[in-house]
Amino acid sequence: MNNIMLEEAQIASQYIKAHFKSEIPKTAVILGSGLGNFTKIVKIIKTIKYQDIPSFPQSHVAGHKGNLTLATIEDGTLILIMEGRFHYYEGYTPQQVAFPIVVFHLLGIKTLIVSNAAGGINPSFTIGDLMIINDHINFFGAHPLTGKNNDQLGPRFLDQTEPYNKKLIDIAHQTAVELGIKPQQGVYIGLSGPTYETRAEIKAFGVLGADAVGMSTIFEVMMANYFKMNVLGISSITNMATGISKTKHEHQAVVDVANTISDKFSAWVKRIIQNLP
Repeated sequence: MNNIMLEEAQIASQYIKAHFKSEIPKTAVILGSGLGNFTKIVKIIKTIKYQDIPSFPQSHVAGHKGNLTLATIEDGTLILIMEGRFHYYEGYTPQQVAFPIVVFHLLGIKTLIVSNAAGGINPSFTIGDLMIINDHINFFGAHPLTGKNNDQLGPRFLDQTEPYNKKLIDIAHQTAVELGIKPQQGVYIGLSGPTYETRAEIKAFGVLGADAVGMSTIFEVMMANYFKMNVLGISSITNMATGISKTKHEHQAVVDVANTISDKFSAWVKRIIQNLP
């Protein structure tokens, strides 16, 4: 991580602190497709548009609102919510995609919950399933931590034994049972996009051990690991991958499925937050 990126993150974090004028929470949630209704079940305190935050990228994907929101749930727990994320396929660098995580670190965030829409590779999955991510495969061909390392911030060679926190995974399973949700669990493989994958690619990824495929999340998780945040990842299976699906892919169909499971997904994430240590 270069000094310019760190300086920009410091300016952004100072702006956010000044705007919210209150205690910054320890937990942040990145809303991908499937969690669009999450802000409807929390109490919003204040919102900042990404475009107003210094050096923050802009999200141009349908369904991503582009807001950073401070909110609270019934028990008084404060949370920071990213309503939309940034993608490598939009032309952003891995460092820009992961920039909000650097800002979160400077704000004091300790727990990060990431969500995304994904295509199901595991043939036992069905559209509408929710999958707890227990590991990932970085197939982007890029990495947010390339370049000169600042040893005061994190290690040059980052351990990835447990990119997704086992205790948080246990909490996710426990709360799912309480809500009558039966989640899947598996490996997420991330690719650059923006094309959907070919039949041959999906067949290869299945052999590699991937259960679901998407175009986001991994850069954010790597950066969060770098700062020793505890990470929980959940994918909404909004379509079955190429060669498994009987139809061709359309983004609107993905959005439609994400919307149908949003209430269930949102209630689950809220219950997880309520049960965080």
